Amino acid sequence: MLITNITTVSKILERLALARLKPDIVSSPNYCPLQSAYRAAHSTETALVRMVNDILGCINSGSVVAMVGLDISVAFDMVSHQVLISLLEFGICSPSLDWMASHLSDRSVSVRHGTASAAVLVHAGVPQGSILGPVLFTTYLSPFGRLMERHSIY
Repeated sequence: MLITNITTVSKILERLALARLKPDIVSSPNYCPLQSAYRAAHSTETALVRMVNDILGCINSGSVVAMVGLDISVAFDMVSHQVLISLLEFGICSPSLDWMASHLSDRSVSVRHGTASAAVLVHAGVPQGSILGPVLFTTYLSPFGRLMERHSIY
């Protein structure tokens, strides 16, 4: 797992970008309304209430209930930049999309424990510790939520 140390200037730029882009991203047809993580007025509690309600509804109607729990915290590092940009195409305008592609591409990381290692170019992942990271990650996962919603799997 890579935690990114981001400069203050970068965090200010990301906060401005988030304020401008989040309404467009969240209203995009690709964004899953069942998503609870990193959303205002949503939490693990609201997700749990929804899940218990849905399970009880299925049990009351005589349906079979199965549940799979996944820890996807490492998935932050596996986000394909190309797939993420293609998902964002449906929600944000071209100049903003170009900025986002530029913001994600050509990132490098190094490890510092006393002395710093050589920088390595990162081709996947959203920067953890960033302002935009959570919204970008949930955007990336939204098609899976849409698929589960369509098939009543949630």
